[in-house]
Amino acid sequence: MSLFGGKWADVPDYILGVTKEIWEDRRIHTLRDYYGADIVVRSPASVVVGNADVIAATMATLAEFPDRALLGEDVIWCGDGADGYLSSHRLISTARHTADGVYGTAMGKTIRYRILADCHVRDGVIDDEWLVRDQAAIVRQLGTDAPSFARRLIAKEGGAKSCVEPYTAANDVAGPYQGAGNDDALGRRYADVLTRIMGADMAAVSREYDRAVMSFYPGGDVGYGRDPVDQFWMSLRASFPDATFKIDHAIGRHDPSMPPRAALRWSLSGTHSGWGAYGAPTGAQVHVMGISHADFGSLGAADLTIRQEHTLIDDTAIWKQIHLHTGLHDD
Repeated sequence: MSLFGGKWADVPDYILGVTKEIWEDRRIHTLRDYYGADIVVRSPASVVVGNADVIAATMATLAEFPDRALLGEDVIWCGDGADGYLSSHRLISTARHTADGVYGTAMGKTIRYRILADCHVRDGVIDDEWLVRDQAAIVRQLGTDAPSFARRLIAKEGGAKSCVEPYTAANDVAGPYQGAGNDDALGRRYADVLTRIMGADMAAVSREYDRAVMSFYPGGDVGYGRDPVDQFWMSLRASFPDATFKIDHAIGRHDPSMPPRAALRWSLSGTHSGWGAYGAPTGAQVHVMGISHADFGSLGAADLTIRQEHTLIDDTAIWKQIHLHTGLHDD
């Protein structure tokens, strides 16, 4: 592909190679080449504009977790050389907490957690990004929980009036990528599945997910069978029963030696008005950014169904929004 100047074979090779080069090979300075000067990076915790802040955040993370490895599990992508490519990259990170930092006093613990990131690449440069880390898994392994971490983070950042504002639709910054994915039937099907579930059609779980489905959800939770799928989506929706669910991006992908699969980026925005994953209703206005990957397949004469699902949201960012509303934080 001419987009990659002969150095990288294709989109997955580029995404996996650049990630390793920056983080594991310690070539952090190459972020100036691979990331656009005005890149917009959205995570549930914040919106960052410019590669200078990305470099600073990368160095801070590596100072706290110097042996961090990022193991690429999949890259689900779409696009072309003319308009650019959108990759949805799933990886698992391992790291030992050996220095004090954002996550508190170093404990020497080795942790493992997943990340899902959507990146727009044009002319060999990433100029737009949406990133979700499993923050709940990180803090859980370091001996705390998402509500407590969010409270302490507000205090560390100077209190409710000074802390970093979590990402919402209101503070989003428009980037160069305005696409919605591709028109593959599998992406449309997965989008329809989640839309039906968020519309309270929970019977979609038994219709669309394999009886032996494996699920990977925030907090490092791993499930087997349909019950964990039902529980995750039910408890999320129950917390925000009147919130607006929106599919922001959908890709369907078919590659040799890989299962048919799909990637979705979605949002849930509204009021914490119900009992669910986040406890008693508080009336807080909450924005949830999520990324989901699904592998499809069939055994024998069975219909094509979802056999694996990976979904990430950032529970710490959700709790931060709740705490900022209720005033239950340490400032």
